[in-house]
Amino acid sequence: MSSNRTVEPAFDLIVIGDCNPDVLVVGSDVTPAFGQEEKLVDSMSLVAGGSAAITAVAAARLGLRVALVAAIGADAAGDFMLGELASAGVDTGSMPLRAGTPTGMTVALSRGDDRAILTAPGTIGALTQADLPAALLARTRHVHVSSYFLLEQSLGPALAAALADARAGGATTSLDTNWDPAGAWGAEFFPEVLAQTDLLLPNEAEAERLAGVATLPEAVASLTKAVGRIVVKLGARGALYADGPRQYLATLPQLTPVDTTGAGDCFNAGLLTGLLRGLEPTEALALACATGALSTQGIGGSGYVLELTAALELAREVTVRPGP
Repeated sequence: MSSNRTVEPAFDLIVIGDCNPDVLVVGSDVTPAFGQEEKLVDSMSLVAGGSAAITAVAAARLGLRVALVAAIGADAAGDFMLGELASAGVDTGSMPLRAGTPTGMTVALSRGDDRAILTAPGTIGALTQADLPAALLARTRHVHVSSYFLLEQSLGPALAAALADARAGGATTSLDTNWDPAGAWGAEFFPEVLAQTDLLLPNEAEAERLAGVATLPEAVASLTKAVGRIVVKLGARGALYADGPRQYLATLPQLTPVDTTGAGDCFNAGLLTGLLRGLEPTEALALACATGALSTQGIGGSGYVLELTAALELAREVTVRPGP
């Protein structure tokens, strides 16, 4: 990703979004049985969660200078997240503390190839314009926003202007909306935010809903009219890169997943790492696929400790061809 800056900023990447502990319940049968029945599962883990936090941790482990902007509460869950982020090398100095509001928490029921997610929002949706001072965004090469729809009501009115300021200062921008629990898929502030986004990073289902169409080719054709580039995550099938008429499809050797939680967020980190390191789009796409795949070898989005060398090695096994 190019920049018009002449002075090296303090950060390669600022991630804006959600930050909360994940309680991960893993097993072949994790469907709860009501009626006060007790069911045994394979494992249960407390790990760093929230799409933005997972992306920040993965990018820091891959060697980027990363800061996270996400609201937390003055509680044990917030302290846990601060500790996990600091241990991964993520700067937390710009994370607002919301006393009186609990840190958000998520319970993810994972059976390996799929998962169900329960989230108590807490502070997740508490970010406001005041938490995104221009001086902070002027200190980075790239701004990435995660979980937009969880933040839309509090941050949505100011986000487009903040991204515009960052771009005016030389930064590039990306957006991963994640799923919209409200089912609106782009009402109110979203068109303005999308207009200030250089790179959109949905999965296949999200892309179709954002575009309001039934097929992926239709979604890609529609969304590339609104945003410069789009990379669609296709799960175990790989990923699709589209930059106007130029498209590439990436596939990689299958790895048996331990847990797919956060794989898309780690994919984002791999892609941004590649682009910010100056790789060609096809090379960055291969690195993204490798990073996402490697993350499934541990429990939780940050359970597997990513290393750039291992990710680059696996990326050489990724096949990227003109597509779709």
